[in-house]
Formats: sequence, structure tokens, C-alpha cells
Amino acid sequence: MPASSFDIKRLLRPNILKLEPYRCARDDYSEGILLDANENSYGPAFQAKITKAANGQSALNIESQPDHLQLHRYPDPLGRDVKQKILRLRPSVPSVGNVFLGVGSDEVIDLLVRITCQPGRDAILITPPTYGMYKVVANINDVGVVKVPLITEGGAFQLDVDAVIGAAVSNPAVKIIWLCSPGNPTGTFLKEEDVRKVLDSAFEGLVVMDEAYVDFVKPEKGESYAKLVAEYPNLFVMQTMSKSFGLAGIRLGVGIGSQELIYYLNNAKAPYNVSTLSLDVAREALADASVQKMRGVVASLRQQRDEYLIPELRKLPHVGAILGGNDANFVLCQLVDSNGSTSNDIAKSLYTEMAENRGLVVRYRGSDHGCEGCLRITVGTVEENKAVIATMRTLLSAIP
Repeated sequence: MPASSFDIKRLLRPNILKLEPYRCARDDYSEGILLDANENSYGPAFQAKITKAANGQSALNIESQPDHLQLHRYPDPLGRDVKQKILRLRPSVPSVGNVFLGVGSDEVIDLLVRITCQPGRDAILITPPTYGMYKVVANINDVGVVKVPLITEGGAFQLDVDAVIGAAVSNPAVKIIWLCSPGNPTGTFLKEEDVRKVLDSAFEGLVVMDEAYVDFVKPEKGESYAKLVAEYPNLFVMQTMSKSFGLAGIRLGVGIGSQELIYYLNNAKAPYNVSTLSLDVAREALADASVQKMRGVVASLRQQRDEYLIPELRKLPHVGAILGGNDANFVLCQLVDSNGSTSNDIAKSLYTEMAENRGLVVRYRGSDHGCEGCLRITVGTVEENKAVIATMRTLLSAIP
């Protein structure tokens, strides 16, 4: 909807608008002799050097050891240093006030639902096939789920724009439209003209764009929709350190949106939700030299995807098609029987045999809308890609 008519306060739950957030010690001061947060001033106990007092009494001498991470102190509750580096990565984002940090994208998803949707009354809209956590979070929070499937003919996996807008506008209970670009499991980058149509529509809620795989999109095909945040206050973009940066273990999700929405997300989150360890690794990963390395790894994965994995999969028996836009770090491979019909039976049996007896795990997605007979195969290292092709060739060749 037009920026001038969107009002985040009309969207948020009344209790969130009235919420007086918890104020933690590090919101006020973070330097000096800090005796305000009941931390352990000696530092991490397992690193301490403890000796008996010289006079033989029961007292102990405790010598704290150097700790550059200051793990005995609570972290910056807003992760400001990391946010500054995210601005360098996504230069179209106006300020650190437009950035939110969460414990993986899943915390961000949960918070968005909790601050906007009244349990038992409101709903979200999703576009299957899509990431399963949107529905799971909705179910946990007793929020309805409206489904408007993607256009799947020919493996397109693009928005049915009119249907999405119609379903959202006609149902005042819908507070969030969840879009995924590139999609999971579709691997398809959504067209900008379609995204803008949804944003410009009469829908009065929030449009959330999940961009976990956006760094794998070729620059000539598209870029992050974070570039639209300054233009559309009803847009919120989610990203992650898990995929292109290879840091799934630090559980750091990024949200980019209007400063007003970020303000309310910060009010609702746990006081120190992102750990010092995660913030420290993220700072290092977001340094200029590290970002260049990330882009080099992404380029290599794209090359493996386009020049080896996809062409070799197409040569295998019982592989009918490679679906989707192939804009992510995985491939959606559709399997068929001897008559050329899509086959969940072949996909399931192949998936199970590889996982249980061949030490090779992919993901079965045949139950998802438009993904009948499909396996989702992550682009691995050169050796891993060769292994999956060799194993699939052996097993598929044995099927009549």
C-alpha cells in the first residue's frame, strides 16, 4: 500500500503498543567498574587460576585470566557493531535503526507473528511450497494460516499475484503475507514487478520477504529486496548468516525494516538474545575481506550447481526435470517412472536407501505442493557433488 497510508500501530497488537520493555543494565552503561548486572567480576570460572592463600588459611587467591571476549559480561543487547557491518553489506539499508538481530531467522519469524497476530483471531498468508516454519510458528501461537499456492506449471514457482492480493485484502484477519525469495524448496527468485504489486496493493498488513538464499542469486537476475525498505514501510526483509556465510551454527538472523517496526521488535525480544560468541563471529565474517571470501565461495557453489550438478543430474535415468529457478544453493530434482510420470515412490526409496545405507543424505520434498517426485539436493563440495551423482546413477540404473 502507499507509504503515506501505512500505519504500523494499526497492525500491532494493543498489548505490544502498551508494552514497557525490560530495561537491561547494558542499555545504560557498558564501561567502567561494572557492578550493576550481578555478573561474575572474576571472569569465566573455568579459566580462573586458583591457589591457596600464603598464610595457610582457608581463603583462596583467585587470579582472573585475560578474556578478550569478556564472556563474563552480558553482550550488547542490540549488537550495534554487527549492525554497522551489515550496512556495509547492504548499502541500501538506511541506518542501524532499520536492522534487527535475532537467534536465527526462526526467532524473527516468531516475534513478527507474536507482535502482530492476536491468538485465536488473526492469520498469516503463505504461498506453498514454502518454508515450513511459517506454518509451525502460526500453529504454536494459535494463528490461522491462509494458503495461496505459487504458480507451479513448468516448475515456475512464481507468485499468483492477483490471488495473493485478493485473499489478503478480502480477509481482514490476515496480518502478514510471507514471501520467500529465493524460495525453499523452489530455489526461485520472485519477480520484482510481482513483489511491488503486492506491496502497492490495498493490503494493510506486513509483507515479509525471507531472503535466506539471496546471495546465491546471480547479479544480473536480481538482488536483495532490502533496497525497497526505505520506499515501503510495510516491507520487512529477513536474511541469515547460515547459508552464504556458512555460519549456521552461530544462529544469527537479520531483519531489515522500518525503524518503527524495529523499535517494537526490540521491545518484545529477550534482553540479550544474541550471544557474545555469535556477535564476535559475525563481526569477523562481515569484515570487508571476509565478505569477499564469502562471495568467492558463493561463485564456486554457483559454478558447481550450473556446470556440474544440474547437467549431470539431467543425464541420469528416471530424472524427469530440474524444477525452479535454480537461484539458491540447492537443486530440486524431479524423478519419474518408466512411463515418464512423476514418482514419489522412486523419490522416497532413493532418499531412504541413500540415507540409511549409502551415507548420503538429501531431502525428500515430494509431499510439497508442486513438488511431486522431488528430492532437494544441496550443492556440496566438488567431492560431495561427485558422490551424489555416482550414488544416484548406481541406484537409478537398477530401477526398470
